[in-house]
This record gives sequence, structure tokens and C-alpha cells, in this order.
Amino acid sequence: MNTAEQVASKRNAGYHAAGTVEDGMVVGLGTGSTVFFAMERLAERIARDGLRIAGVPTSYQAAIRARQYGIPLTSLDEHPVLDIAIDGADQVDPGLTLIKGRGAALLREKCVCDAARKVLIVVDPTKMVDTLDALVPVEVLPFASAAVFRRLALLGAGPVIRDGVKKDGPVVTDNGNFILDCDFGAIADPRDLEAAIAAIPGALECGLFTAYGEKITVIVGEEKGCRVVSL
Repeated sequence: MNTAEQVASKRNAGYHAAGTVEDGMVVGLGTGSTVFFAMERLAERIARDGLRIAGVPTSYQAAIRARQYGIPLTSLDEHPVLDIAIDGADQVDPGLTLIKGRGAALLREKCVCDAARKVLIVVDPTKMVDTLDALVPVEVLPFASAAVFRRLALLGAGPVIRDGVKKDGPVVTDNGNFILDCDFGAIADPRDLEAAIAAIPGALECGLFTAYGEKITVIVGEEKGCRVVSL
């Protein structure tokens, strides 16, 4: 898939997701390029149709983009249950298990995913795989980063601390933590691996999303339209 085809696919997925949002909804807003197309369409609907929504952003980046688009924002404190969330993914398997976190927003994204009644995952076709094998990000407490690194290595992770771009040193998340990117290879049992990572003190969250398949709908953008996948 070339760049133009990928952009068209992302736009189609994002626009389709935005089209399902109804007046009065509270919407979780994920982080990433495909979700930004959804925000673009939501902004059009707000300006053209008077759509009334409130968004809960999963990162500073998502919040900044939403404000630029004129999307009113709220928080999980104000709305602990969301009508819908729109987010992306790094990989999606046939059971709708996800790897997320390339944008280092996985902790807030999982909080929003858990709070939403329905979750729309918008992707291009390259993100659909038979077996998850992408890097699994783990958000770690800086105080415990060395200890978590050791425990993840014992799980076979090959962890690497994520360095910043245009910044010396590690990426610091919106929550003030570090990211360890872990290469487990092909993941035979994502649910067991997510549980094993969650059991490590100082590992605050990982990018495996295994518990939400029943409320996830995946919108796979294609060059001309999109394909909808659910369980």
C-alpha cells in the first residue's frame, strides 16, 4: 500500500466512525493520525449540522487537535461512562485483540476504552494481522524502571527504553512515566501475557488490549470505502 492509498484508507475509516456519532454523545478521542480524520469530520458536523458532543481526549496531542477543530472537551471525572470511543491500533488480530501505544498514550487510551460502552477502532488494512507480533509498549514508573526492565526481560521481552525525538533522553508520557518497548515476537496467548505484565510492580499498563473484544468494532478503511469487523 503506497502513501496515498494509506492516507485515503485512514480518511475513510475516520470519516465512517465520525458518522456514527449521535447528537448528545460523550466521545472518547484517541491519539493518532486516523483518529484525527474522525475529528476532522466531527468538526464538520458540528459546524454544518449543529452536532452537540463532548470529547474526552486520551493525550495532550488529542486535546490540542480537538480544540483546533472546535470540539468541546470534558473529562472522565465529569463523565466516567462514555457513549462511544474512537481510537486507532498498531495491530488487530481476528479475535479483535489489539496492540496499541505507538503514540505513548496507552494508559489513558485503556482507561477511555474501559469507560466506553462502545469502541470504534479505526485502521488501515496493514494493521489487520493473523497473529500479534508488533512491539508491546509498557508504561513504567520511572522509580521502578530498572526493576521492571529486568522482569520484562525474564518474560522474553527484549525491552528497550523509548527515546524521544527532538529531545535527549527517554520519552516521558503525559502521565510523567517512561515507555519500554518489548519485542515478544509472535504472541501465542495475548491474554496471559497481558496478565503477566500487569503483575509486575511498577508496570502501570501495557499496550495489549485483550478484554474488550465484545464491545469493539473495527473499521478498516480501504482506498474506496471501508470494511466493518466485529465479533
